Amino acid sequence: MKARRGSMIVLTMALAVLFVVVSACGGGTGTSSSSLPATQTPGTDVQSAPSGDIPDTQAFVTYTSVADGYKLDAPEGWSRTVNGADVRFINQFDGVEVALTQTSTAPTVESVRAQQVLDLEKAGRAVRDVQVQSKQLANGSSILITYTSDSEPNAVTSKQVRLENNCYLFFHNGKLATLTLWAPQGADNVDQWSRMANSFKWV
Repeated sequence: MKARRGSMIVLTMALAVLFVVVSACGGGTGTSSSSLPATQTPGTDVQSAPSGDIPDTQAFVTYTSVADGYKLDAPEGWSRTVNGADVRFINQFDGVEVALTQTSTAPTVESVRAQQVLDLEKAGRAVRDVQVQSKQLANGSSILITYTSDSEPNAVTSKQVRLENNCYLFFHNGKLATLTLWAPQGADNVDQWSRMANSFKWV
């Protein structure tokens, strides 16, 4: 009897150990889903960015700034904000902006690298992959800056996404127009961005 009782005790202990091991390894439903990877910090945006693609069916309207002498095609229905000579069109994380400044000389690739790019890197959010080139468009020449950056934090959620940016500089009679187009990285807006850039015209 004593031998049998000892065997039962050993068997019971072995089953208890086995139960603990199985419970620890099969924790798919028992682990916390709120833990963050070590490379992230609470409060940062970890969601996937929206595609940012402008639909092929997107309608465009011509925006004209009569007082400041320029016009361009802009996506119809996007939220528009006018601030003096400047205008901005926004749709979620996609955007188009024209900003005017006064300058005495036309920009060159070299001058843009020495000034605008440095200003951009200082004022922008994690600006990377900067490239500068001259670009001939339908209504004249321009200087094109391409780069990636973080978006502005969402006013409600504080979320950010990684953006691709095309920045065109147009000069005319002492005025420098900066046309910036941006969208979540990986978006396919080649045709739509080309249309807007080629539509810019001094009037």
